[in-house]
Amino acid sequence: MSASLQSSDRQGRLSYPGKPEGFTLPVPPGFNFWRTVFSHGWCALPPFSHDASGRTLSRIFTLRGGRLAAVTLQGSSGIVRATVDGGTIPGARATEDLRSQIRTCLRLDEDFSAFYREARRHSRYRWIPGAGAGRMLRAPTMFEDAVKMICTTNCTWELTTLMVRNLVQSTGVRFDAERASFPPPEAIAGLTEKFLRKEVKAGYRSPYLLEFAENVAGGKIDPESWRTSPLATPDLFGEMRTVKGIGPYAAGNLLKLAGRYDELGLDSWVRGRYYELRRGGRRVKDSTIERDYVSYGRWRGLFLWLEMTRDWHNEKFRL
Repeated sequence: MSASLQSSDRQGRLSYPGKPEGFTLPVPPGFNFWRTVFSHGWCALPPFSHDASGRTLSRIFTLRGGRLAAVTLQGSSGIVRATVDGGTIPGARATEDLRSQIRTCLRLDEDFSAFYREARRHSRYRWIPGAGAGRMLRAPTMFEDAVKMICTTNCTWELTTLMVRNLVQSTGVRFDAERASFPPPEAIAGLTEKFLRKEVKAGYRSPYLLEFAENVAGGKIDPESWRTSPLATPDLFGEMRTVKGIGPYAAGNLLKLAGRYDELGLDSWVRGRYYELRRGGRRVKDSTIERDYVSYGRWRGLFLWLEMTRDWHNEKFRL
Protein backbone atom coordinates (compact mmCIF):
# COMPACT_ATOMS: atom_id res chain seq x y z
CA MET A 1 0.00 0.00 0.00
CA SER A 2 1.32 3.46 -0.76
CA ALA A 3 2.20 5.74 2.14
CA SER A 4 -0.30 8.29 0.80
CA LEU A 5 -3.20 6.00 1.79
CA GLN A 6 -2.05 5.83 5.38
CA SER A 7 -3.89 8.09 7.79
CA SER A 8 -4.19 8.75 11.53
CA ASP A 9 -7.29 9.40 13.59
CA ARG A 10 -7.60 12.02 16.31
CA GLN A 11 -6.01 9.74 18.90
CA GLY A 12 -2.97 9.14 16.72
CA ARG A 13 -3.91 5.60 15.78
CA LEU A 14 -2.80 4.23 12.46
CA SER A 15 -5.77 3.44 10.26
CA TYR A 16 -5.66 1.64 6.95
CA PRO A 17 -8.51 1.08 4.51
CA GLY A 18 -9.20 -2.40 3.26
CA LYS A 19 -8.86 -5.91 4.55
CA PRO A 20 -6.38 -6.47 7.43
CA GLU A 21 -3.11 -7.87 6.17
CA GLY A 22 0.38 -8.09 7.58
CA PHE A 23 4.03 -8.72 7.01
CA THR A 24 6.50 -11.36 8.08
CA LEU A 25 9.88 -11.36 9.77
CA PRO A 26 12.50 -14.09 9.35
CA VAL A 27 13.72 -15.72 12.54
CA PRO A 28 17.06 -17.30 13.52
CA PRO A 29 17.49 -21.10 13.23
CA GLY A 30 15.89 -22.90 16.15
CA PHE A 31 13.87 -19.87 17.24
CA ASN A 32 10.80 -20.80 19.31
CA PHE A 33 8.16 -18.09 19.24
CA TRP A 34 5.99 -19.38 22.08
CA ARG A 35 8.92 -20.04 24.42
CA THR A 36 10.07 -16.49 23.80
CA VAL A 37 6.60 -15.09 24.49
CA PHE A 38 6.31 -17.04 27.75
CA SER A 39 9.96 -16.69 28.76
CA HIS A 40 8.75 -14.63 31.74
CA GLY A 41 5.76 -12.57 32.74
CA TRP A 42 6.12 -9.59 30.39
CA CYS A 43 3.59 -11.06 27.94
CA ALA A 44 0.87 -10.46 30.53
CA LEU A 45 1.77 -6.83 31.22
CA PRO A 46 0.16 -4.10 29.07
CA PRO A 47 0.57 -2.93 26.43
CA PHE A 48 1.41 -6.60 25.72
CA SER A 49 -1.37 -9.17 25.78
CA HIS A 50 -1.54 -12.76 24.65
CA ASP A 51 -3.93 -15.47 23.58
CA ALA A 52 -2.78 -18.87 24.80
CA SER A 53 -5.32 -20.80 22.71
CA GLY A 54 -4.26 -19.08 19.49
CA ARG A 55 -0.63 -18.72 20.58
CA THR A 56 -0.48 -15.06 19.66
CA LEU A 57 1.18 -12.05 21.23
CA SER A 58 -0.34 -8.60 20.77
CA ARG A 59 0.88 -5.13 21.61
CA ILE A 60 0.13 -1.46 21.14
CA PHE A 61 3.28 -0.02 19.57
CA THR A 62 4.20 3.66 19.62
CA LEU A 63 5.72 4.69 16.31
CA ARG A 64 7.75 7.71 15.32
CA GLY A 65 5.68 10.85 15.59
CA GLY A 66 3.56 9.35 18.37
CA ARG A 67 1.17 7.32 16.21
CA LEU A 68 -0.06 4.01 17.58
CA ALA A 69 -0.37 0.61 15.94
CA ALA A 70 -2.02 -2.49 17.37
CA VAL A 71 -0.14 -5.54 16.14
CA THR A 72 -0.73 -9.25 16.65
CA LEU A 73 2.18 -11.65 16.26
CA GLN A 74 2.10 -15.37 15.56
CA GLY A 75 4.97 -17.76 15.03
CA SER A 76 5.21 -20.08 12.07
CA SER A 77 7.89 -22.20 10.45
CA GLY A 78 10.88 -19.90 9.97
CA ILE A 79 8.91 -16.65 10.35
CA VAL A 80 6.89 -14.47 12.67
CA ARG A 81 3.76 -13.04 11.09
CA ALA A 82 2.65 -9.56 12.13
CA THR A 83 -0.93 -8.43 11.51
CA VAL A 84 -1.81 -4.76 11.95
CA ASP A 85 -5.16 -4.29 13.66
CA GLY A 86 -7.73 -2.58 11.51
CA GLY A 87 -6.14 -2.39 8.11
CA THR A 88 -3.61 -3.34 5.49
CA ILE A 89 0.15 -3.10 5.57
CA PRO A 90 1.29 0.38 6.68
CA GLY A 91 3.63 2.58 4.67
CA ALA A 92 7.32 1.78 4.33
CA ARG A 93 8.51 3.94 7.23
CA ALA A 94 5.89 2.69 9.66
CA THR A 95 6.52 -0.90 8.60
CA GLU A 96 10.25 -0.56 9.15
CA ASP A 97 9.64 1.01 12.56
CA LEU A 98 7.35 -1.88 13.51
CA ARG A 99 9.83 -4.44 12.22
CA SER A 100 12.61 -2.92 14.29
CA GLN A 101 10.52 -2.84 17.47
CA ILE A 102 9.29 -6.40 16.99
CA ARG A 103 12.84 -7.66 16.43
CA THR A 104 13.86 -5.89 19.63
CA CYS A 105 11.01 -7.40 21.66
CA LEU A 106 11.62 -10.95 20.41
CA ARG A 107 15.43 -10.62 20.50
CA LEU A 108 15.67 -11.76 16.88
CA ASP A 109 19.05 -10.12 16.34
CA GLU A 110 20.68 -11.62 19.42
CA ASP A 111 23.14 -14.44 18.71
CA PHE A 112 22.62 -17.40 21.05
CA SER A 113 25.01 -19.79 19.30
CA ALA A 114 27.67 -19.51 22.03
CA PHE A 115 25.04 -20.07 24.70
CA TYR A 116 23.75 -23.18 22.94
CA ARG A 117 27.28 -24.54 22.59
CA GLU A 118 27.75 -24.09 26.32
CA ALA A 119 24.38 -25.73 27.04
CA ARG A 120 25.34 -28.82 25.03
CA ARG A 121 28.37 -29.27 27.27
CA HIS A 122 26.16 -29.97 30.30
CA SER A 123 23.68 -32.83 30.44
CA ARG A 124 21.39 -30.80 32.67
CA TYR A 125 20.95 -28.20 29.93
CA ARG A 126 21.09 -30.12 26.66
CA TRP A 127 17.34 -29.70 26.28
CA ILE A 128 17.75 -25.93 25.82
CA PRO A 129 18.99 -25.73 22.21
CA GLY A 130 16.38 -28.19 20.95
CA ALA A 131 13.65 -26.26 22.73
CA GLY A 132 14.78 -22.94 21.29
CA ALA A 133 14.84 -21.52 24.81
CA GLY A 134 16.88 -18.57 26.01
CA ARG A 135 15.36 -15.47 24.47
CA MET A 136 13.51 -13.37 27.04
CA LEU A 137 10.70 -11.13 25.82
CA ARG A 138 11.39 -7.45 26.39
CA ALA A 139 9.78 -4.10 25.70
CA PRO A 140 10.79 -1.93 22.76
CA THR A 141 12.51 0.42 25.24
CA MET A 142 14.67 -0.13 28.28
CA PHE A 143 12.70 2.60 30.03
CA GLU A 144 9.57 0.46 29.90
CA ASP A 145 11.49 -2.61 31.04
CA ALA A 146 12.93 -0.70 34.00
CA VAL A 147 9.58 0.75 35.08
CA LYS A 148 8.01 -2.70 34.94
CA MET A 149 10.93 -4.25 36.83
CA ILE A 150 10.55 -1.69 39.62
CA CYS A 151 6.89 -2.71 39.76
CA THR A 152 7.90 -6.34 40.42
CA THR A 153 9.86 -5.57 43.60
CA ASN A 154 8.64 -6.75 46.99
CA CYS A 155 5.13 -7.67 45.90
CA THR A 156 2.95 -10.36 44.39
CA TRP A 157 2.62 -10.81 40.65
CA GLU A 158 -1.03 -9.80 40.97
CA LEU A 159 0.01 -6.41 42.37
CA THR A 160 2.63 -6.00 39.64
CA THR A 161 -0.05 -6.61 37.01
CA LEU A 162 -2.40 -4.15 38.71
CA MET A 163 0.23 -1.40 38.89
CA VAL A 164 1.30 -1.73 35.26
CA ARG A 165 -2.28 -1.92 34.02
CA ASN A 166 -3.24 1.16 36.03
CA LEU A 167 -0.20 3.08 34.80
CA VAL A 168 -0.87 2.25 31.16
CA GLN A 169 -4.61 2.88 31.32
CA SER A 170 -4.31 6.17 33.21
CA THR A 171 -1.24 7.65 31.52
CA GLY A 172 -0.71 5.98 28.14
CA VAL A 173 -2.20 7.24 24.89
CA ARG A 174 -5.56 5.59 24.30
CA PHE A 175 -5.83 3.34 21.25
CA ASP A 176 -9.42 2.29 21.92
CA ALA A 177 -11.70 1.74 24.90
CA GLU A 178 -9.64 -1.18 26.17
CA ARG A 179 -6.08 -0.54 25.01
CA ALA A 180 -3.44 2.15 25.43
CA SER A 181 0.26 2.60 24.78
CA PHE A 182 3.01 2.53 27.39
CA PRO A 183 3.52 6.08 28.68
CA PRO A 184 6.78 7.82 27.76
CA PRO A 185 9.06 9.24 30.48
CA GLU A 186 7.57 12.73 30.08
CA ALA A 187 4.06 11.45 30.82
CA ILE A 188 5.07 9.69 34.03
CA ALA A 189 7.27 12.63 35.05
CA GLY A 190 4.18 14.83 34.79
CA LEU A 191 2.34 12.82 37.43
CA THR A 192 2.40 13.39 41.17
CA GLU A 193 3.47 11.00 43.89
CA LYS A 194 -0.09 11.16 45.25
CA PHE A 195 -1.49 10.04 41.88
CA LEU A 196 0.97 7.15 41.65
CA ARG A 197 0.08 6.01 45.13
CA LYS A 198 -3.68 6.41 44.85
CA GLU A 199 -4.48 5.66 41.21
CA VAL A 200 -1.61 3.41 40.13
CA LYS A 201 -1.28 1.70 43.56
CA ALA A 202 2.52 1.93 43.30
CA GLY A 203 3.01 2.39 47.05
CA TYR A 204 6.57 3.01 48.20
CA ARG A 205 7.73 2.74 44.56
CA SER A 206 5.91 5.96 43.68
CA PRO A 207 8.74 8.43 44.40
CA TYR A 208 11.21 6.07 42.71
CA LEU A 209 9.13 5.86 39.53
CA LEU A 210 8.63 9.61 39.52
CA GLU A 211 12.33 10.40 40.02
CA PHE A 212 13.39 7.85 37.40
CA ALA A 213 10.97 9.25 34.82
CA GLU A 214 12.03 12.82 35.59
CA ASN A 215 15.70 11.94 35.21
CA VAL A 216 15.10 10.12 31.92
CA ALA A 217 12.90 12.91 30.55
CA GLY A 218 15.51 15.47 31.61
CA GLY A 219 18.38 13.59 30.00
CA LYS A 220 20.16 12.76 33.26
CA ILE A 221 19.72 9.00 32.76
CA ASP A 222 19.75 7.18 29.42
CA PRO A 223 18.39 3.67 30.01
CA GLU A 224 18.41 2.94 26.27
CA SER A 225 22.22 3.03 26.39
CA TRP A 226 22.21 0.04 28.74
CA ARG A 227 21.46 -2.30 25.83
CA THR A 228 24.58 -1.25 23.92
CA SER A 229 26.81 -0.14 26.78
CA PRO A 230 30.55 -0.84 26.42
CA LEU A 231 30.86 -1.13 30.20
CA ALA A 232 31.87 -4.41 31.77
CA THR A 233 28.87 -6.15 33.29
CA PRO A 234 29.77 -5.39 36.93
CA ASP A 235 30.07 -1.70 36.04
CA LEU A 236 26.78 -1.69 34.14
CA PHE A 237 25.17 -3.51 37.07
CA GLY A 238 26.45 -0.75 39.33
CA GLU A 239 25.16 1.96 37.00
CA MET A 240 21.69 0.44 37.01
CA ARG A 241 21.74 0.28 40.78
CA THR A 242 22.26 4.02 41.07
CA VAL A 243 18.58 4.36 40.09
CA LYS A 244 16.49 4.46 43.25
CA GLY A 245 14.18 1.47 43.31
CA ILE A 246 16.56 -0.75 41.32
CA GLY A 247 18.31 -3.09 43.73
CA PRO A 248 20.38 -6.23 43.08
CA TYR A 249 17.35 -8.31 42.04
CA ALA A 250 15.97 -5.70 39.62
CA ALA A 251 19.38 -4.84 38.16
CA GLY A 252 20.25 -8.51 37.68
CA ASN A 253 17.09 -9.10 35.70
CA LEU A 254 17.36 -5.87 33.72
CA LEU A 255 20.80 -7.07 32.67
CA LYS A 256 19.14 -10.13 31.15
CA LEU A 257 16.92 -7.84 29.11
CA ALA A 258 20.04 -6.02 27.97
CA GLY A 259 21.68 -9.26 26.82
CA ARG A 260 23.91 -9.75 29.88
CA TYR A 261 23.44 -12.94 31.88
CA ASP A 262 26.18 -12.73 34.50
CA GLU A 263 23.89 -11.96 37.45
CA LEU A 264 21.37 -14.37 38.95
CA GLY A 265 18.69 -11.79 39.82
CA LEU A 266 17.35 -13.77 42.78
CA ASP A 267 13.90 -13.14 44.20
CA SER A 268 11.66 -15.12 46.55
CA TRP A 269 10.09 -17.17 43.73
CA VAL A 270 13.42 -18.18 42.19
CA ARG A 271 14.86 -18.99 45.62
CA GLY A 272 11.83 -21.15 46.40
CA ARG A 273 12.15 -23.04 43.13
CA TYR A 274 15.86 -23.55 43.70
CA TYR A 275 15.25 -24.94 47.20
CA GLU A 276 12.67 -27.31 45.75
CA LEU A 277 14.62 -28.48 42.71
CA ARG A 278 18.16 -28.53 44.04
CA ARG A 279 17.92 -28.85 47.84
CA GLY A 280 14.84 -30.94 48.54
CA GLY A 281 13.06 -27.92 49.95
CA ARG A 282 15.87 -26.92 52.32
CA ARG A 283 16.71 -23.23 52.47
CA VAL A 284 20.29 -22.17 51.81
CA LYS A 285 22.14 -18.87 51.62
CA ASP A 286 22.26 -16.91 48.39
CA SER A 287 26.00 -17.46 48.35
CA THR A 288 25.35 -21.20 48.07
CA ILE A 289 23.10 -20.65 45.05
CA GLU A 290 25.75 -18.42 43.50
CA ARG A 291 28.43 -21.10 43.99
CA ASP A 292 26.21 -23.64 42.21
CA TYR A 293 26.18 -21.50 39.06
CA VAL A 294 29.55 -19.76 39.07
CA SER A 295 31.07 -22.36 36.74
CA TYR A 296 28.63 -21.34 33.98
CA GLY A 297 30.37 -17.98 33.64
CA ARG A 298 28.63 -15.23 31.71
CA TRP A 299 25.59 -17.45 31.08
CA ARG A 300 24.91 -18.40 34.70
CA GLY A 301 21.87 -16.15 35.15
CA LEU A 302 20.17 -17.53 32.05
CA PHE A 303 20.91 -21.15 32.97
CA LEU A 304 19.42 -20.54 36.41
CA TRP A 305 16.25 -18.94 34.99
CA LEU A 306 15.66 -21.63 32.38
CA GLU A 307 16.23 -24.42 34.88
CA MET A 308 13.89 -22.87 37.44
CA THR A 309 11.09 -22.28 34.89
CA ARG A 310 11.38 -25.35 32.67
CA ASP A 311 8.81 -27.58 34.38
CA TRP A 312 6.49 -24.68 35.16
CA HIS A 313 6.39 -23.60 31.54
CA ASN A 314 6.04 -27.13 30.21
CA GLU A 315 3.12 -27.87 32.52
CA LYS A 316 1.29 -24.55 32.48
CA PHE A 317 1.80 -23.53 28.89
CA ARG A 318 2.45 -26.93 27.26
CA LEU A 319 5.56 -25.76 25.53
